[in-house]
Amino acid sequence: MPANDLVLRAAKRQRTERTPVWLMRQAGRFDPMYRELRQRTNLTLEDTFRNADLAAEISLLPKRYGVDAIIFFQDILTPLAPMGAPFVFRPGPVLENPIRTAGDIDALRKFDPSSELGFVAAILKSVRKSLAGELPLLGFAGAPLTLAFFLIGGESPGANGAAAKALMSSDAALFHRLLDLLADMTVDYLRFQIESGADAVQLFESAADLVSPKEYAEFAHPYHVKILSKLEGLAPRILFAKDQLAVDLMAASGADVISVSARVDLADAKRRYSDRVAIQGNVDNRLLAEGSLEEIEAAVLTCLEAGGHEGHILNLGHGLLANTPEENVRKLIEVSRTVLPDARSTTSAAEA
Repeated sequence: MPANDLVLRAAKRQRTERTPVWLMRQAGRFDPMYRELRQRTNLTLEDTFRNADLAAEISLLPKRYGVDAIIFFQDILTPLAPMGAPFVFRPGPVLENPIRTAGDIDALRKFDPSSELGFVAAILKSVRKSLAGELPLLGFAGAPLTLAFFLIGGESPGANGAAAKALMSSDAALFHRLLDLLADMTVDYLRFQIESGADAVQLFESAADLVSPKEYAEFAHPYHVKILSKLEGLAPRILFAKDQLAVDLMAASGADVISVSARVDLADAKRRYSDRVAIQGNVDNRLLAEGSLEEIEAAVLTCLEAGGHEGHILNLGHGLLANTPEENVRKLIEVSRTVLPDARSTTSAAEA
């Protein structure tokens, strides 16, 4: 266990001395040191992801803000290239040959992450060595629905979801065939990350806001269950589903932690699900980017009160936006460290 094990203990629904905090996309575009490093190296984003030394350095940049976990720097699309779907960033991700037919799906291949994605293991091992047991290291992967939206649309899911929605509607069986293939790959990929040093892993369903509750139940939830069940006992498992209100399905996914949207009432989620899962979230990322320091402090305090310092990991409802001022990030973390639980001892849900 790392010296600071607050995130891992919170993931087990234990009461912690203070609420731990990390932020989705904490290593990335908002950070002036990241932007300076990218400018200095002058590498494409895809080459930056594959450069183990550089990606490890970027992964560690948020440590200076006082976060309680490091998530390694990579993209959710990384494992698609060895499947036969290479892509570039210009500036967002672009796939040269989007999937349209059964033949396109059959052309995707299974692969061994240890031989095809050695740079991922190198990044994780390098970051773990640099942390020297100080903080937990988080791995992650894109969930099947999100990856399918990219493979079919050929660009970021939010930019072009129409093609995927059309296939989902016209040939559900074919869509499920693609999702099943992606789920098998994701199990292998996350297991590989855990073997390479990740202390916990997060499954990102970044296209969850593009589907109806019924579609989420059919095309997302079953694959979350499949992936997370096959990782049981290996490491804490976090499920993030962007702006998804089907918290009951998230709680039934097999995740140890569910990362909820800013649209979800955190206190209500705690009351309803804290006997089964820990809760992560859920400060509004837009508020963090555009709000005043006073508004940010108030939002963090509300979130911490709802979380109750037990089975709660402070985070955003979605990833850090590129226009987020550095001082706002520092303010969020500073406030999180000033609020401590009531000194009176209570029994955690996990210990009861």
